[in-house]
Amino acid sequence: MSDDPSESRAYVLQTCREHDVKFIRLWFSDILGSLKSVAITVEELPEALEEGVGFDGSSIEGFARIDESDMMAMPDPTTFAILPWRPTERRVARIFCDITHPDGSSFEGDPRFVLRRNLQRAADLHYTFYVGPELEYFYFA
Repeated sequence: MSDDPSESRAYVLQTCREHDVKFIRLWFSDILGSLKSVAITVEELPEALEEGVGFDGSSIEGFARIDESDMMAMPDPTTFAILPWRPTERRVARIFCDITHPDGSSFEGDPRFVLRRNLQRAADLHYTFYVGPELEYFYFA
C-alpha cells in the first residue's frame, strides 16, 4: 500500500469491494491504552476517509470535558486490514484513526500524535527508536 493518501484511500475502497466488506471498525485508544471502536458501514467509508467521523470526546477517558467534547476520528488508510476471524461473507475490516479537533488540528492527548511527536523529538536528537515484540507466557503444571 502506498503512503500517498489518495492511493491508499483508493486501495481501501477497492479492497472493500473485492472482498465483500460490509462494516469498518474505526479504532483508536484512550490515554490509558484501552481500544475504542466506532463502526461504520462500507457506504459511509468514502466520506469518513475524506472528512473523518465525529464523536463525543467526553465519553472517552482523558479526552475532553463536556463543554469541549466534539472530536473527529480521522481514519489512516495505511492501517487498513480485514479482520481474519470474521466470516468471509459480509466481512469486517478495521482502520486505526488519528484524533483531531473539528478544525482539523491534532488532539494532543491522542496516543498516535504523542508517539509521532516523540519520534520526531528523538530523530531531532539523532536517536533511532527501535522496538521489538516479546512474547511471554506462564506455564502452570
